Formats: sequence, C-alpha cells, structure tokens
Amino acid sequence: MAQIRVESEIPGKVVSIEANPGDAVAEDDAILILESMKMEIPVSAPSGGRIVQILVAVGDTISEGDEVAIIEG
Repeated sequence: MAQIRVESEIPGKVVSIEANPGDAVAEDDAILILESMKMEIPVSAPSGGRIVQILVAVGDTISEGDEVAIIEG
C-alpha cells in the first residue's frame, strides 16, 4: 500500500484534529482544522485510506507545505 503525505495548503494554527490514527477517511474528509486569517479552514484527505499518523498537535502553528498527516491507501 502506498503512503500519502498530506500537506497544508495554507499557513495557520491547528485548532482541532478531526481524524486519529487508524481512522478510515474518504477523499475530501477533513483531517484537521486550521485557523487562518480568523477563518477555520479544513485540511482534507487528498484520497481515501487509513490515517497512519498525525504529525501535528492542537495549538501548533504550521506553514504552507508542512506535512500534517500520513494516509495509507
């Protein structure tokens, strides 16, 4: 199975994590929520699979392009 590294498309602060390791996700399911410019923006799964690892925690500030999760699909 291939591992897919999920990257953030925007900088922001992690305000919630919506999926945990072991959870199955479908394409476009929210993995986590970022706060950026006073808006909440989901970081979504680029394809379906199972969450292997979440690489950030609530409260972390991330940059555009940072890896936030690994999906096995």
